[in-house]
Amino acid sequence: MLVCRTLYCRAFYIYNASAVVHFIFFLSISGLPVFHPFPVSASGSFSLMPILYFYYFYSSLSRSVYCCWQWPTTGTPQPGPPGRQLGHYPSLPPGYQNTSVSHGAMAGGPGPAQLSPSLAAMSLQSSTPEALRVVNLLQERNLLPPTPIPAPTPCLPQDLQKVNCHPEVFRSTLCNIPQTQSLLNKAKMPLGLLLHPFKDLSQLPVVTSSTIVRCRSCRTYINPFVSFLDQRRWKCNLCNRVNDVPEEFMYNPVSRSYGEPHKRPEVQNATIEFIAPSEYMLRPPQPAVYLFILDVSHNAVETGYLNVFCQSLLDNITSLPGDSRTKIGFITFDSTIHFYNLQEGLSQPQMLIVSDIEDIFLPTPDSLLVNLNECKELVQDLLKSLPTLFQKTMETQSALGSALQAGFKLLSPTGGRMTVFQTQLPNLGAGALQSREDPNQRASAKDIQHLSPATDFYKTLALDCSGQQVAVDLFMLSAQYCDLASLGCISRFSAGSVYHYPSYHHQHNPAQVECFQKDLKRYLTRKIGFEAVMRIRCSKGLSIHTFHGNFFVRSTDLLSLPNVNPDAGFAVQMSIDENLDDMQVVSFQAALLYTSSKGERRIRVHTLCLPVVNSLSDIFAGADVQAITGLLACMAVDRSVTSSLGDARDALTNAAIDSLTSYRQNVLTIQQPGLLSPACLRLFPLFVLALLKQKSFRTGTSTRLDDRVFSMCQLKYQPLAYSMLMIHPSLYRVDDLTDEGALNINERTIPQPRLLQLSVEKLSREGAFLMDAGTVIYLWIGQNCNPIFLTQVLGVPNYAAVPENLNLLPDLDTAESQRTRAFIGWLRDQRPFFPSLHIIRDESQRKASFMQNMIEDRTESALSYYEFLLHLQQQISK
Repeated sequence: MLVCRTLYCRAFYIYNASAVVHFIFFLSISGLPVFHPFPVSASGSFSLMPILYFYYFYSSLSRSVYCCWQWPTTGTPQPGPPGRQLGHYPSLPPGYQNTSVSHGAMAGGPGPAQLSPSLAAMSLQSSTPEALRVVNLLQERNLLPPTPIPAPTPCLPQDLQKVNCHPEVFRSTLCNIPQTQSLLNKAKMPLGLLLHPFKDLSQLPVVTSSTIVRCRSCRTYINPFVSFLDQRRWKCNLCNRVNDVPEEFMYNPVSRSYGEPHKRPEVQNATIEFIAPSEYMLRPPQPAVYLFILDVSHNAVETGYLNVFCQSLLDNITSLPGDSRTKIGFITFDSTIHFYNLQEGLSQPQMLIVSDIEDIFLPTPDSLLVNLNECKELVQDLLKSLPTLFQKTMETQSALGSALQAGFKLLSPTGGRMTVFQTQLPNLGAGALQSREDPNQRASAKDIQHLSPATDFYKTLALDCSGQQVAVDLFMLSAQYCDLASLGCISRFSAGSVYHYPSYHHQHNPAQVECFQKDLKRYLTRKIGFEAVMRIRCSKGLSIHTFHGNFFVRSTDLLSLPNVNPDAGFAVQMSIDENLDDMQVVSFQAALLYTSSKGERRIRVHTLCLPVVNSLSDIFAGADVQAITGLLACMAVDRSVTSSLGDARDALTNAAIDSLTSYRQNVLTIQQPGLLSPACLRLFPLFVLALLKQKSFRTGTSTRLDDRVFSMCQLKYQPLAYSMLMIHPSLYRVDDLTDEGALNINERTIPQPRLLQLSVEKLSREGAFLMDAGTVIYLWIGQNCNPIFLTQVLGVPNYAAVPENLNLLPDLDTAESQRTRAFIGWLRDQRPFFPSLHIIRDESQRKASFMQNMIEDRTESALSYYEFLLHLQQQISK
């Protein structure tokens, strides 16, 4: 049969019917059995259907060059088939073991001393990979996997892959890098990287050494993907320069052995952190410096945020990252600027008021930022008195710009973090703004105006702050328009963060108060890096041309980050400048140099290795649909601001059309009717439609301008894992949770219900459904919901007794309650911010927000998923 299969495969390149007849005749005279797989009909004639089936299967297999990347449907490792030894990187890409890489993999595992022998051990896969399985999107309705989608695994030999960088930290839109830019252009897919460089890691190897080994030419840090020519020489995996191994590097501090440099921690881990020697310091490491700037106008006092802030800082003041040198200061403002003298020796804090906001100055520069340890009691006294200090104010004006200028002057000598709380549109002094939102245009189907800043004041000040190692974080707590498009620039260009709590009020919106409390605690206590820079290097022939995130680009590949935090994500777009013909793999390295809150200069290095391929089928097989979606979202935000929202929406739709057109024209060997996609991109049209319906880009639905701009900020700034929930929420049925397949974490049982499609047809009036939309979680209760769920989880006797504005599940001592609360708690633990919970009935006001996330359904202003697929097919068929 092996011979017969080969004959089938080769002979069926002939396309006409006479060739089929000749081929059957050839089989009969060759003595090969023709009864299998060609069955004879009752009349004695051959059936051509099996012939056509074999023709389709074998010709497509023979004429396409496949990469062996697979889309795992479960978390269990799937070993690749045993393969033969190859002397060079094959034209048919190699097989591999599809093993999941844990954070623990970063901390151990053998590092390859020679790249070529490792590549030589790769095996061939003999059948069509799952990633390239043809899917007719118009016929296959249930494409969403029942569990979260894992990141694809690059097609590398096992010894390289197990030391590769974890995808939660560093991943590429394409796991197989095209050999040429023309090949990339033909594939019609974006090439880029998504990074989470300062992510909290459970295991992080830290190396203390007076010698940090780097390439003498391109300054790459030594990593698991370099080649050791011998004990004394290593070859850089980015520029191919041969470097000497320093004498100190010959000793391995872990094994306490000598003469095995390839076993050092630096060559065993793709993520590693160095404690830097003095040559990595332009000045002595700065102390942790925290300045809080607080809006105390009448509007601010009415929201009640000041009480929450002061109490939270009092509760967490001993947990602020820092050491004995930590400094702290406070500024409040309305129409004037208020400084606070906290100098040691005073019996109580002194308020100093500066009313000349046009020419701001510091009244007592030496006593406004004080040592926290030495002046803790004065700081605590101030926090206790602040909420009552402005309780009866009637001041309605806001001189935010002048307050920011004062903060900049105060922090410039040292650098540090400026935390700003604002509750209204600044309307006085420098940076004053006027309302640009027309509420009547919120639901407009036309282009949305005023997505770009109204003034350069905040961007210019942010760049000044960046130059003095000052980052500005902005907390917006307002029910009114605040022009976040303008104010957000102060954080974007100083590497800060933006938090937005629309309609915040301590009495009317308890869910927002809870979010603010939890977010503020995380913000105050999380790890922080000061005076940081990040550089991303890549193999020769590749280049970076666009960055996404909050930063200032100091040079072509150097990002200035006055502060860096573990919740910040970045993305970059790349191009191929030179053909990679002679390269089997390429590498990317991100190096983050920062000062820790303890005053240590540290370097965190991440290195990613990916194979180079020379066929379009390989490129498609390595497509990471979530990374592509995340990068396209960043690009669409930029297009919305620089061009128009309409252009951004068109570009997103065209991205789906172009990639599927390229696949049909260049990869498919047999043209079939329908909308065809490789399995690895089967969710791409769904994710594009989700972006079109997402708050950032939707039209025809009432959306406040500040809410839209904040959503865009999140897409640009958040790591991929968090932004994907905002793009495509997760829907679960939770009235029938069981322990089957549950996780066991810290002696807690976490149920794992199946993911459901975002369509009303998946809802049932007899059930309860949980939707995780990233920043908010909805629990929808059907009218005929199981009474056991109502009593055992919600603590109510029937559906009518479910409260209208319920934001908290009662702590009931029932198995159903424990399962539900454990699952929601586990979801919340997946992210650094706190999503509010809204329990909604079928007639609740919030039902509209819940239903807006039903992406696959039709609305008055947007197509259903099936209609969108028909639109794509129509455009592709043109």
